[in-house]
Amino acid sequence: MGIEEVREEFSDNGVNLDILEFDQSSATVELAALALNTEPDRIAKTMAFKVVDKPMLIVLKGSARVDNRKYKDRFGVKAKMLSAEEVSEVTGHLIGGVCPFGLKQNIPIYLDISLQEFDEVFPAAGSANSAVRVPVSDFQDLVKGEWIDVSK
Repeated sequence: MGIEEVREEFSDNGVNLDILEFDQSSATVELAALALNTEPDRIAKTMAFKVVDKPMLIVLKGSARVDNRKYKDRFGVKAKMLSAEEVSEVTGHLIGGVCPFGLKQNIPIYLDISLQEFDEVFPAAGSANSAVRVPVSDFQDLVKGEWIDVSK
């Protein structure tokens, strides 16, 4: 579960990105920033929501928070996050390793424009001690996602 599915997806799709694995946890933005020796905002955190019982992922920069007004304007409903159990069921990843790669279900992925401040960012790679360096210019194509503006 998790990191192996990410490896498989990368291999199957010819994605030439190295999965970085750490001896220490990278399960939070702060821990990932320490493990990678980078600023917290470069950590691309993946959050799971449901819109009328349909799951989706939103990836934002490390310090960004979802702006409820922007979210409601974009999706027509109040933001409602998935439970930890639902996240695992939908993504195949446990909290701390959730990422937009190697997903168990085919769900919409949205990339918040807060990520566009950087040339590269570091989302998790399916486990609580992994990450992958992703050029922001490639992120949309890599995850077949859509750029949106829902952050504060």
